[in-house]
Amino acid sequence: MISVAVDEGKCCGAGTCVMHAPDVFDQRDDDGIVILLDAQPSQELHAAVREAASTCPALAIAVTEEP
Repeated sequence: MISVAVDEGKCCGAGTCVMHAPDVFDQRDDDGIVILLDAQPSQELHAAVREAASTCPALAIAVTEEP
């Protein structure tokens, strides 16, 4: 299982997280800042979430592996 956290203060609104994992991330309409929809996504979304975190230009997404 993984846990996901976002730092809205770091987010630059690039939207790469939404492109990789739209079931986990969204963006605010007014400024494009990330919205975390699911802090503990299902197993089938783990790869997409890891990709979203690794491609975030602002490093605003943290993924934590949990036993």
